Amino acid sequence: MNTDSNLAFLYRSPALFFSFTKLIAAESTRHGGVSPAPFSSLNLGINTADAPANVEENRRRFFDAIGARTDQFASSHQVHGTEILYATEAGRFDGYDALITDKPDLLIGVTVADCVPILMYDHEHQAVAAIHAGWRGTVGGIVTKTLERMQQQFGTTASQCYAYIGSCIDECSFEVGPEVAEQFEPALKRLDAHTGKGYIDLKRANLNQLVAFGIPMAQVEVSPFSTVLHNDDFFSYRAEQGQTGRMLAVIGLRN
Repeated sequence: MNTDSNLAFLYRSPALFFSFTKLIAAESTRHGGVSPAPFSSLNLGINTADAPANVEENRRRFFDAIGARTDQFASSHQVHGTEILYATEAGRFDGYDALITDKPDLLIGVTVADCVPILMYDHEHQAVAAIHAGWRGTVGGIVTKTLERMQQQFGTTASQCYAYIGSCIDECSFEVGPEVAEQFEPALKRLDAHTGKGYIDLKRANLNQLVAFGIPMAQVEVSPFSTVLHNDDFFSYRAEQGQTGRMLAVIGLRN
């Protein structure tokens, strides 16, 4: 697994999951692919203007690097909502921003380029979740709703759950208007006294949902990386004015 702080490789693996040998968990970087600018180089996003052949080759490289196959993968066309799919087979679905599964040899994942990817593992019931949380999904409580769905589907308890909050836009870069800021509690937003601009901390907002469900802080890892501040290593929709690729954050259980 890649753990070096130098990100010149295809993916990172959360340290939180290292001791779980049956688990595959990774988030891609933008390195090691074949796509030209502005998608350079490991663009894994299907809904981009990049050539489909490039994305297919990039996905092949990424899944090969993490010890999996593209035909073992379930994902969805994301809509910035809070719908959750219980995935039982590989394929691309539509309208879901979170996926859960307890099926071995099935990877689930989400595409991101500033929004927050969250990967969760229920060690007791051998179940996993992958969540895409933009500001709308965060306000809608997608993390809480996914945990509640896992509780219903698998019997998930907070004490046996581990969660990784992945690389995304940082608080100092996520400027929002008042219509967005007003939907977040005061502790999650900051008003710059000099510019009058508002900023939201999406990592902390989703961390709060994990902790409120009861997951111990020792069982949560938060990526230190920012898609904006570390744009050389990650795609950022905002920093690159929409002309960029997408990363994948995936999780699954080996049989």
